[in-house]
This record gives sequence, structure tokens and C-alpha cells, in this order.
Amino acid sequence: MAGTNVDVCAFGAHPDDVELSAGGTLAKLAESGAKTAIVDLTQGELGTRGSAALRLEEAQASAQILGLAHRENLQLADGFFSIDEPQLKTIIEVIRRLRPEIVLANALEDRHPDHGRAAELVSRACFLSGLRKIETREKFTSESQEAWRPRAVWHYIQDHWRDPDFVVDIAGFETVKERAILAFQSQFHNAEKPNEQEPATPISSPEFLETVKGRSLAMGRLAGLRLGEGFEGQRPPAVADLRSLL
Repeated sequence: MAGTNVDVCAFGAHPDDVELSAGGTLAKLAESGAKTAIVDLTQGELGTRGSAALRLEEAQASAQILGLAHRENLQLADGFFSIDEPQLKTIIEVIRRLRPEIVLANALEDRHPDHGRAAELVSRACFLSGLRKIETREKFTSESQEAWRPRAVWHYIQDHWRDPDFVVDIAGFETVKERAILAFQSQFHNAEKPNEQEPATPISSPEFLETVKGRSLAMGRLAGLRLGEGFEGQRPPAVADLRSLL
């Protein structure tokens, strides 16, 4: 999709990363009229359940539920992508093409090693994307790209607990978030569509989905909200004045 400016672009190491930790935030943004996108770095092809092709179909179904303006998969190697010049330039090309004001990325540190590595890859690419002497070409037209640096990069919180710098109120969007997660039928428990042919994994049990809901409750409670999603950054958020924090 060439020349698609979006307001917020969320990167995930694997399809479903964003849904689990920032699905409510993206759904709320889309409802407000913001243009949102998800860019999956890998196809999740090393996952125990499902397949790369199936997860691509599931990702597109989730995109419809979340009201995304755009979703794409960069097909980096699951488990083996690295932070090097070619892969940084792959991310830079996306940033310059989509030109988001805000980027969301994986947790800075987490149980899955891909998550922290993806966080660093995307964060570095966001900075480098603003340097005009770095040359990239648009994926679909091969035209030279102009420099673009997002105004903010925030990291959503995943499996490991991390104290957030701020919490987004997602009350009223919990059902949309759950539907987006359950679009990944191969990965998660769905009582209405059980998939007993696949091996059990730590995330395929009914209990795992309860922990996702519990995390929203816990993050919300920190900020005096019913439900929330937490984010942190590598620099503190700036506000116009104290009233912006009310």
C-alpha cells in the first residue's frame, strides 16, 4: 500500500503481539477516527500451533475487527531476525512510507527473546529514519524516500510485568480486543471453536486469556481506571501543562 499516511503504527514481532497488549488502544483510536496500522515483523512460523499461511489469514481477520487502515507482514525470520543494516532499512522503509506520528513497539524486555530484540530494532529504526543521508526506496514504486521520524515511540507491556509510564483507558473496548485476539483461532482457546487437533501450549489454555483480562484490570487499577493498557518509553512523555494529566 503505497503512500498511506497513518496516525499510529504498531509493530509486533509476531502476529497477535499487538492484539494482546495494545488491541484496546488501537480499537479506541480507530473508533475516534484515527488511522491505525499494524506491521508484523515475522509470520510467527516457529509457533507450535498453526502455520504461517493460517496466521496471515487470522491477522487480516483481526485487522477488520480492529478497524485498521493498513496491515502488512515483513516476513523477517521468526526467532532469527537481527538488528543489522538490511533489517533496519526494512523498518525505515515502512516508517517513511506510512509516516506515523506515533509508533508502538514490543516490550523492552520480555519472556520471548524476539520481543526485546524487536523493541530495539524498531526504536533504532525510528531514529535512523529521520536522518536524510540514509537512503531508502519505496517498496512499491522504487522511488527515493524522504526522511521521517515519528514524534513518539511507546512500548506496550507484554508477558513480564513492567511499571508503565502511562496507562490508556480501554473501558468499553474490551470486547473488541477479545474478538481481535480470538481471530487467531490457531493460537488461543476458543470455547465456541475448539481446536483439539493441535498440541497444547502455554497460551492455548483458557487460563491464559484470563491473565490477559487480569492484566487490563491491574493496569487500569494503577491509574484509577476500570481497564487499561500500559505503555513505557525510553524518554518521559511531555505534556503541555499539569491539566493534561487529569
